[in-house]
Amino acid sequence: MSLAVPPGPGLPSGVVIPDAELVERFSRSPGPGGQSVNTTDSRVELEYDVSASTALDDAQRARLVGRLGSPVRIVASEHRSQHRNRVAARERLAAMIREALAPPPPPRRPTKPTRGSQRRRLDAKKQRGQTKALRGRVRDT
Repeated sequence: MSLAVPPGPGLPSGVVIPDAELVERFSRSPGPGGQSVNTTDSRVELEYDVSASTALDDAQRARLVGRLGSPVRIVASEHRSQHRNRVAARERLAAMIREALAPPPPPRRPTKPTRGSQRRRLDAKKQRGQTKALRGRVRDT
């Protein structure tokens, strides 16, 4: 059962990771499950070695290693069944890969305030200063 990462930003055609590159380990889960939690191996640990992957090209591999590190490890133990934890771990890995392969957002270009907005700000400051100046003591003349 290969892992299909859907298309997204930085990944225009998606990618399919072969099942041979994914390592799954199962163990007893500390989560919900009642009495069966002590007898079933429902916790799933999914490991993906990015640096040895053949599904990615060199640029994608370098970006993933830079953002996620080489062995990516996902642990899922929120469900009672092993199958649902396997599906959850694979979905989480696909979302993580898709997010890490997205290009960074474009840098912010600073803008200057318009001349009208600068004038309005200075007029408001002058008006506020005049209001405060009128709050002085009243003198008898």
